[in-house]
Amino acid sequence: MATRIALGNNKGGVGKTSATDNLAAGLAEEGKTVLVVALDPQMNAERRMGVHVDEDNPIPTVSEAIKNAQPGVAVDAITEIAWPEPYRSLIRVIPARYDLENRVSEAAVPGAVLRLRTALEGVDDDVDYTLFDLPPSLGHLTQLGLCATDHALIISEPEYDSVGSAVRMRDFIDENAAVLYNPGLNVLGYLINRYRAQLGAHNFQLDGLDERFGEGSIWTPYVKERTAIKDAADSEVPLRALGTAVATEAADDWRKLAQHLIKVTS
Repeated sequence: MATRIALGNNKGGVGKTSATDNLAAGLAEEGKTVLVVALDPQMNAERRMGVHVDEDNPIPTVSEAIKNAQPGVAVDAITEIAWPEPYRSLIRVIPARYDLENRVSEAAVPGAVLRLRTALEGVDDDVDYTLFDLPPSLGHLTQLGLCATDHALIISEPEYDSVGSAVRMRDFIDENAAVLYNPGLNVLGYLINRYRAQLGAHNFQLDGLDERFGEGSIWTPYVKERTAIKDAADSEVPLRALGTAVATEAADDWRKLAQHLIKVTS
């Protein structure tokens, strides 16, 4: 049965989707099978893996799975990615679509927060890791993911607003896990993204993170901001496929983070 991890932050622009896709790539390089569940209506996680949801030729998405909410129905939405091997054989995605926002209107329905968890029943039993790409919100779509997951991994830039939003997400999980029918939900750690070593403000924030979040809770290496990461996302390929020294260095960092993920969840 898969270990499920939801990646999120209450703030947008911190690189949650980048972290989801690149951690999936790192896990695949370690020989692990991965299912990515896209819960952001912006549809970036799947697009960066080469999966395009065409309105004229629709495919099942996470939106239909949540709406249907029958046990295991999400299996119909599992889609092959377009990345090269070995990633193509090891990673699958359940894509989102812009109308995923419509599921928010169901939030007041009793038990609505359980719909994704029900739809995923048995779907990832033969997968090593399921990664949920959460939207930048603490609303219904994020709550669907938190209800369905085992752990949360909070993604943050080393900046004041981003760290503050990470605190809000941590506190939200601590205060609402039981209400989300998931009392065992915990924060696995904090992954620092888009780090710029030349910025004094970034280093200032990093100096206080262990004290703020707990000794050993901040994952390393910090992910440096590199144009190669954007280039890979725009080209819809894994970082290592770019073939440059900078891209390879970035891919190595993500693989180290994937190795840490495997270690802390084993």
